[in-house]
Amino acid sequence: MIHLLLKWLHIISSTVLFGTGAGIAFFMWRTHRSQDVRVIAAVAADVVRADFLFTATAVVVQPLTGFLLVRELGLPVTLPWIHAAIWLYVLVGCCWLPVVWLQIRMRDIARRAVAEGVALPPEYHRYFKLWFLLGWPAFAGVLAIFWIMIARPF
Repeated sequence: MIHLLLKWLHIISSTVLFGTGAGIAFFMWRTHRSQDVRVIAAVAADVVRADFLFTATAVVVQPLTGFLLVRELGLPVTLPWIHAAIWLYVLVGCCWLPVVWLQIRMRDIARRAVAEGVALPPEYHRYFKLWFLLGWPAFAGVLAIFWIMIARPF
């Protein structure tokens, strides 16, 4: 029974991690394209909240349930597919942490622009480009982890 609970939590948290990430990316990108500073400020605030409520929780639950499942199944952590998934998870995390910082900065810049009644400064646009670029390896990394977990190719 504990195995099924761990497996369920692992799958649910991976779904939350992927789904929240994809949703955040979609809404930030669409909002950015609108160039409506008020909407950008509001959506960026919700994006930061969602990342802390959902993504951060899943980021903690994923490795915890993964390691407990490995232990429960009596598998060595050194299996190549587990090792590859762990390294990809670290890569995703190395992209996600700066993305969170960038989202907070973009939210703050947009709020300031709304308060001052001005357009978004070049700094916001630089942050957005970097945010966009960091999202691709994170997205690809999560997809690769899903494939590794299902196929166990090596």
